[in-house]
Amino acid sequence: MAASGTLSTFRLPPLPTIREIIKLFRLHAAKQLSQNFLLDLRLTDKIVRKAGNLTNAYVYEVGPGPGGITRSILNANVAELLVVEKDSRFIPGLQMLSDAAPGKLRIVHGDVLTFKIERAFPESLKRPWEDDPPNVHIIGNLPFSVSTPLIIKWLENVSCRDGPFVYGRTQMTLTFQKEVAERLTANTGSKQRSRLSVMAQYLCNVQHILTIPGQAFVPKPEVDVGVVHFTPLVRPRIEQPFKLVEKVVQNTFQFRRKYCYRGLGMLFPQIHRVESTGKLLELADVDPTLRPSQLSVSHFKSLCDVYRKMCDEDPHLFAYNFREELKQNKSKNQEEEERNGL
Repeated sequence: MAASGTLSTFRLPPLPTIREIIKLFRLHAAKQLSQNFLLDLRLTDKIVRKAGNLTNAYVYEVGPGPGGITRSILNANVAELLVVEKDSRFIPGLQMLSDAAPGKLRIVHGDVLTFKIERAFPESLKRPWEDDPPNVHIIGNLPFSVSTPLIIKWLENVSCRDGPFVYGRTQMTLTFQKEVAERLTANTGSKQRSRLSVMAQYLCNVQHILTIPGQAFVPKPEVDVGVVHFTPLVRPRIEQPFKLVEKVVQNTFQFRRKYCYRGLGMLFPQIHRVESTGKLLELADVDPTLRPSQLSVSHFKSLCDVYRKMCDEDPHLFAYNFREELKQNKSKNQEEEERNGL
């Protein structure tokens, strides 16, 4: 029995090293795409272990590049690995891995920002949101240039329970610049607390699970890299539409060194700004002299709930954009100056 158990565990056959693959296919990291390769398979194995038990799991890897993490995922005895790679230069090296793992690796030449994963895996994997997470995982060494827009996109998917989250509370293990990883996991009051901290933490349990020194990558980035694990919460800490939460949080943090009432005031037209900001803060029971970094997710919940009521009372309020008003005012002033000049 023990012998048959050993036989059922899949391992890749001997293959050229990642460094040899890079040489063989004359690959180089494209600076404009902020690509960095991780060549040390001990580190890629460590990232994959941190993702949890992947035995018989269905894994979606984003930005596989030359295939370092891809190898570690395949060696974790997954049921199936789907990789999405935008850069066509990496496809032949990935195809070599696919040939070495028959039926295990699917390669899509496409863009993770637009790829539709909703129908990529079997329907039978879907789990009710309240259940344990499904046996579906997202893993990726993300190019720095797409990491923030991609995580914001996926957080919105978590909120709407669509995209990769049609299967349930799909877990994600992703790399970011260390500074971004610290922002994602920053506590209330910390120096790194930011818009990303609130947007991630109101929807997910977020953990900074590993830091990898920049020197482990080729080419070496100027910063270290943080590995972050996300598990969507059964119940979000703020139960309002994603776009509404994003608007409140973005406005608050745009003046991060000032008192929070300064940024929150930008939610309202100038003519009613002082009065409406005072009403929002009073009804939400939030001290106007707190800095944005001092606001907890509970504070933002109260602010979002009150702002939602104010938007319900004034149907035009949510569409208001203070930058548009500034632009219009500037344009009016220019017209007046021209008329006066004439």
